[in-house]
Amino acid sequence: MQRVFEALSSAVRRKILAYLAHSELSAGEIAGRFSMSKPSISQHLSVLEAAGLIVREKRGQFVFYRQVEDSLLNTLNGFVQEACPVGRPLRRESAALAEVRRREAADADGSDRS
Repeated sequence: MQRVFEALSSAVRRKILAYLAHSELSAGEIAGRFSMSKPSISQHLSVLEAAGLIVREKRGQFVFYRQVEDSLLNTLNGFVQEACPVGRPLRRESAALAEVRRREAADADGSDRS
């Protein structure tokens, strides 16, 4: 539990969780949303992962991150972010990105059948 509180104590980490609310992102996509070094973002991602709030998956040369879906803590964090003036727009961006990716995947599946 201590790791979770430590992870959520950082505004940057809470923003990362908001970005990952509805869609997975690569480490580069996450870093591109912040004006800090990639090693700093990597450290924040490591803290979130150690707390069990996110998981990573390596695909080729890229590492993708996503929230742990069945985590009560992520559910509570998402609820709080909906009321937060900083987190709410980031969650909307995440939802919009997830929708774009769903449409792209559906279009790709449709073109494979032709």
